[in-house]
Amino acid sequence: MKIWTRMKSRFAKNLKNQKGQGMTEYILLLVLVVGLVMMFKGQITDIIKEKVGALSSDIQGFDAN
Repeated sequence: MKIWTRMKSRFAKNLKNQKGQGMTEYILLLVLVVGLVMMFKGQITDIIKEKVGALSSDIQGFDAN
C-alpha cells in the first residue's frame, strides 16, 4: 500500500510542475506551421501571385472607369 501512496504523490507532484509545458507546446506548434509552409511553399506562392494579379487588374480597371 505504501508503494501506491508514493506513486500517487509523485504523480501529483509531477502533474503540478508544468512550467515549461506551455513554451514547449508553442515551439512544437511553430515547428509544425513552418514545416507545412515549407512543404506547400510553391502552392502558397502561386496562390498569392494569382490574388495579387487579380487585385492589380481590378485596381487598374477601377482607375480606367
